[in-house]
Amino acid sequence: MTALLGAKSPLRRVAIFGGTHGNELSGVLLVKHWEEDGAEVQRTGLQVKPFIANPRAVQKGSRYIDCDLNRVFDPAHLGEEMPENSPYEVVRAQEIHRLFGPKGGKDAYDVILDLHNTTANMGCTLILETSKNDLLIQMFHYIKSCLAPRPCFVYLIDRPSLKYATTRSVAKHPVGVEVGPQPQGVLRADILDQMRRIVGHALDFIQYFNEGREFPACSLEVYRVMEKVDYPRKENGEIAAVIHPSLQDQDWKPLNPGDPVFLTLDGKTIPFDGDSTVYPVFVNEAAYYEKGEAFATTLKVTLTARSLNSSSP
Repeated sequence: MTALLGAKSPLRRVAIFGGTHGNELSGVLLVKHWEEDGAEVQRTGLQVKPFIANPRAVQKGSRYIDCDLNRVFDPAHLGEEMPENSPYEVVRAQEIHRLFGPKGGKDAYDVILDLHNTTANMGCTLILETSKNDLLIQMFHYIKSCLAPRPCFVYLIDRPSLKYATTRSVAKHPVGVEVGPQPQGVLRADILDQMRRIVGHALDFIQYFNEGREFPACSLEVYRVMEKVDYPRKENGEIAAVIHPSLQDQDWKPLNPGDPVFLTLDGKTIPFDGDSTVYPVFVNEAAYYEKGEAFATTLKVTLTARSLNSSSP
């Protein structure tokens, strides 16, 4: 697949979001640190703004207050005047939209790096919202190269039926950063360091792009989301089985038809009933129990991007 879209002029405004979910602490700690001392994230010619996206949730130590901030950046929530009793995250989404948007507008921030943790064994993950953006494909290729030999996976969430309205989507070039495994409300030094490195490499790429460095045409292996899989449930909606030990912590590994995926309390194994090999992600993610998601399935796809610099025609 070939990318079609990208930046043709220098990128000037970048935001780094932490605390979109208040109990994902790596991004919270880094952003607060950079708010106090931003020397590490400043780059020549760039305005870089660290920003706590959901301060009330951060203060409370919860994912959100009223609803998931990372799901309400859609026209229905951004385009209407909200009553005083609106959910806190909807009001906050409109504030963020005014500060960093408007979504789809020429005055929106160029890039938002949105920092997240996962309880799943996802390692370093970059989240791409479209397959048609040369700039981000080149950026992700650069970050992966810098992190090697440590793996860095790219999760593509461009299926319309599964796409959701993310906080970062107000930017022209939204970048999701997901690093785990890390429990909610906990800090791990190794996970923090990996996230910090990703941000540094992303900012370096933007600076090099602005300086006119040539990035040759490249290809990028990504994992495109295909389906969200729920837990087996009883008639009353309660969970009837848990993730099978053979699947636990096996994010990004092949899952074949007939492989074990769930284990009931009476010891029965429930196999994967798909008709082809897939690659599971967000396996047993704690935050997704409320969303009815045990894991997501993906397929490997290769994207390509043309050569790129800020003076490309």
